[in-house]
Amino acid sequence: MPTAAASSCVSDAVNRRRGDLVELSHSIHAEPELAFAEHRSCAKTQTLVAERGFEITGGVAGLDTAFRAVYGSGPLTVGICAEYDALPGIGHACGHNIIAASAVGTALALAEVADDLGLTVVLLGTPAEESGGGKALMLDAGAFDDIAATVMLHPGPIDIAAARSLALSEVTIRYTGRESHAAVAPYLGINAADAVTVAQVAIGLLRQQLAPGQMVHGIVSDGGQASNVIPAHAELRYTMRALASESLRDLESRMAGCFAAGAVATGCEHVVDEMAPAYAELRPDAWLSAALRAEMVRLGRTPVPEEVEASVPLGSTDMGNVTQVMPGIHPVVGIDAGGASIHQPAFAAAAAGQSADTAVLEGATMLARTVVALAESAEQRDRVLEAQARRPS
Repeated sequence: MPTAAASSCVSDAVNRRRGDLVELSHSIHAEPELAFAEHRSCAKTQTLVAERGFEITGGVAGLDTAFRAVYGSGPLTVGICAEYDALPGIGHACGHNIIAASAVGTALALAEVADDLGLTVVLLGTPAEESGGGKALMLDAGAFDDIAATVMLHPGPIDIAAARSLALSEVTIRYTGRESHAAVAPYLGINAADAVTVAQVAIGLLRQQLAPGQMVHGIVSDGGQASNVIPAHAELRYTMRALASESLRDLESRMAGCFAAGAVATGCEHVVDEMAPAYAELRPDAWLSAALRAEMVRLGRTPVPEEVEASVPLGSTDMGNVTQVMPGIHPVVGIDAGGASIHQPAFAAAAAGQSADTAVLEGATMLARTVVALAESAEQRDRVLEAQARRPS
């Protein structure tokens, strides 16, 4: 099938399913579910591809809300990641309903040309991106082993073709001291809340010496239960970010000293636990990003200039782990949120608005046409297949 015909075919396929895709986005948005508990959203994301004849495997990597849906048997296997977890308290303020619906649209469109282009299309349901690292867990469990390249998109306030992200790790720090009456015998207590205070003061002083791109943010998740009891237990949760994984490791080491300082100063014991797998920084594939950029422009979008893409402030994603292993992209598709950005209530409201619906449809079209371009370029097809063959088994 010629390039123009295949590209037109996938565009038409998305347009034919526009009602179903928008309905899917709105349905997921209306019932937000948190990390690893996205049971309704996971099931909804599978419905349309199941009807199309995709072979679905649930419980991937031992995760109840992860799945693989496969169509075709061509030698070039391309993955499309669907996210569907929401945020505590503010629902789909990161627009994962848009991600899931656009991923389904991409998969359905590529199914129309899979046989002609020698494709195997794999839709991956990836839970717990906000906290938990579903993709990292699935990657480690081998769910991506047969995939040569992976694509997905993310909504945001602007269009970014070759989006970057920060490396990230999250930890819980638990301090254990000894209770005592705060007035009768405070000298018999060991104050775990004081350990938290010392640690946070140390972190505040450390901020001046953080390297460019490094940042830390956290909360006190347990500071005691009664004001007249010296608290024996207190807890912090901290997120650390950096431009690259190597810089993140350095930051983690310095933060460990701050956490220890709280324990040393107060006499508490302390334990630091990782909350989830670390997220690596995104490494967008240059060719796929250029193809996606061309699709953005074709649809009348205005992606940020290439020379400033790396400087646009972004968060972190477990898709970074995937792009460290294989060619992949994670573009940002802009929606009108009235000036709001992700993780704000106004963005959650906008994620079910008209521009969000447009992002679902145009996003699916852009991703599908980018995969078509990859499949029809002998040079690029060989490149990703050869890279796959070189990956450690």
